[in-house]
Amino acid sequence: MADEKLDLIVRADRVFCADTGIDGPGAVAVRDGRIVAAGPDVSGDVSAELVFEDCVLLPGLVDMHCHPAPSDWKYGIDADELVLPRGTTTVLSQGDAGPRNWAQYKEQIIDASDTRILMALSPALGGEEGHNAVFERLDDVDVDACVDAITQSGDAIWGIAVNVSGGTTGQHDPRVIMGRALEAAERTGKPLLYGVRWDPFDWPLAEQLALLRQGDVVTYCFHEGRGGIVPGDRVVDAALEARERGVLFDIGHGMSSFDFGVAETAVAGGFLPDTISTDFYKRHSESDPRHDLPRTMSKLMAVGMSETEVFERATSSPARTLGLQGEIGTLAAGAYADLAVLRWNPEAEPLVDVAGESRPGGCWEPVMTVRGGEAIVPTGP
Repeated sequence: MADEKLDLIVRADRVFCADTGIDGPGAVAVRDGRIVAAGPDVSGDVSAELVFEDCVLLPGLVDMHCHPAPSDWKYGIDADELVLPRGTTTVLSQGDAGPRNWAQYKEQIIDASDTRILMALSPALGGEEGHNAVFERLDDVDVDACVDAITQSGDAIWGIAVNVSGGTTGQHDPRVIMGRALEAAERTGKPLLYGVRWDPFDWPLAEQLALLRQGDVVTYCFHEGRGGIVPGDRVVDAALEARERGVLFDIGHGMSSFDFGVAETAVAGGFLPDTISTDFYKRHSESDPRHDLPRTMSKLMAVGMSETEVFERATSSPARTLGLQGEIGTLAAGAYADLAVLRWNPEAEPLVDVAGESRPGGCWEPVMTVRGGEAIVPTGP
């Protein structure tokens, strides 16, 4: 490290990485967009050094459920403007594109963004480009087209997104839509990012979860209601059995899918989410306080998770789920120099769930992002 000049050193009072076990005062050294070293004894000839007091330095945050897409699409947001400056360097698009517009999406969004974007492809031909229910036309749920798009995509398509809530399926049987998504997943060897059917209550949760396989991800896991994983005072057996099979559970906060009561019951019973995500989409763009991954992480701390449990589920755990362990979500030498600097604000406004219930306790707030070795400061409040 001392023999060749470094591009950047970032120091903080606390450096944390669940993947490497680093946790304490230290720094991260960067050269050519990659991490050279991280830990308490980092030094060397360097072009720029940044020092952050009273902050934690983490691997760049990874959001498993987001909606980066053109602004005229149903949920589309500009990830470089609204997400990247707030600590999140990698996002997974939840079904914004489908087989018909995948090439356009890759060119206009993935290839043109500084944010690292992967896709969970919708099996509906147009994905969420339009403003009607995504599965309104059953003929558009095209397995062959989905398989062809994935086969030609390389690594840009992580998996398949299928949300069978009442608002997405129209009058169609959600079992048919799920069956087609599963067929495409089986034919391509890809996982599902699955949105459970909560309402109407015409398909028991146990039957839905029984279809999922190891590596599939259930998003909206702390949604409130009798169709969710905590309809009463404990997590249902079907969710526990799914986890035993290797099914993963993700937050997917959004506008309707995070309830403090559900989260508190699940966490108290030892059922922690595998990944923490925002489901950030167009309606969040003007939110105040800003809806972001650090605030969502803070809500999980408010329901009983520890800092280290929360940090892991926003960094190394989603990186592993996306198959990018060792590349992102880590401070290991050789990984991409994606970093997030956060500061705890004990005076922050109360944290609020989707039902308007609040919890005190402070909030993590973004101070700086580093993406591929380039520093980015946060925007907005």
